[in-house]
Amino acid sequence: MRLTRPELSEYSAEASEWGRVSGVKKRLNLTVAAHPQFAPGSRSLTPTVSPSPSAEVWAAATPTLRHRIEYFAVLGVLRFLGWLPARLTRGVCAVLAVASYGLWPRLRRVGLFNLSLAFPEWTERERRRVLFRTFQRFGRMLADFARFPKLNRANIERLIVYDGFENYARARAQGKGVLFLTAHFGNWELSSFAHGMYGYPLNFAVRQLDNPLLDRLINHYRCLSGGKTIEKNDFARQALRALKQGEALGILMDTNMLTSEGVFVDFFGRPASTTTGPARIARKTGAPLVLGLVIWDSRLGKYRLRFDPVEWIKRDDPEDEIVANTANFTRLIEEYVRRYPDQWLWVHRRWKTRPPGEPPLYPF
Repeated sequence: MRLTRPELSEYSAEASEWGRVSGVKKRLNLTVAAHPQFAPGSRSLTPTVSPSPSAEVWAAATPTLRHRIEYFAVLGVLRFLGWLPARLTRGVCAVLAVASYGLWPRLRRVGLFNLSLAFPEWTERERRRVLFRTFQRFGRMLADFARFPKLNRANIERLIVYDGFENYARARAQGKGVLFLTAHFGNWELSSFAHGMYGYPLNFAVRQLDNPLLDRLINHYRCLSGGKTIEKNDFARQALRALKQGEALGILMDTNMLTSEGVFVDFFGRPASTTTGPARIARKTGAPLVLGLVIWDSRLGKYRLRFDPVEWIKRDDPEDEIVANTANFTRLIEEYVRRYPDQWLWVHRRWKTRPPGEPPLYPF
């Protein structure tokens, strides 16, 4: 679809307006789902990445010796893990996960402290058991990520299946685009990859890594199912364009925000600074919302990409409406975290930003 000059001007004007709105352009981790479909049964997908000018400048940056060493080390690990049989890959990554749990005390401290905030009634042993399982999930994520090049439409169902896809399809059928709310839950890297492999390739924005070689490598793996990267500093314009074209915009909305970038809403009984971006976008565009999370199902022995509908809450005051819906989005995520506590990212300092006048919550 080609855009006319007046349409581009309209996008630019709206992007400028959104750029002044707290939380829309700053520190948003997101995925944007596009609706073009691949032919059923295709064995492979070619990534079509369209970098923005800023991405091209970043890609042209001269790598340092350290960058090259890091790049070849990570490339070697990913290729080695991808070369191994799937079961052996998961075994190796399980060992790495156990080692990380023992050798990464800082993350262990953060995880245990977060669990004490969220589940004060638990014993120390219960918290350690859940945190250990969280690290095991990291190992499984690494194993699955390394095998992305071997996944295709014919074998993706062995790893992940849809659950509640009718909720996503119903939202998409409205023709206003879809706001895909998600979180650092289960195997979040697999959600966008699998959705693309099933015929809904995604555009997504991520924070650029300090190492430009690693940045390109990781994004290459992410885009193997036909996805495209989106520049965070161009988020507002591309978000508007995606929704106007009937595509879906997914946002990871469970990370800590600065006071100027979000609002405080309840998360496990404590105020947590949360991005208002999804709520502002939904209110402005009228796009329907769904919650999409990847859940490891031990009974099935595979992941489920679960979609739930999200109702929009109306208020007379626009800002009250933004806060009410942001709180509701966060509540829905909390419900899943309570149901599957070992599948959330406990090692992130989610409550780091405090309301004005409150002392720091983390003692380290």
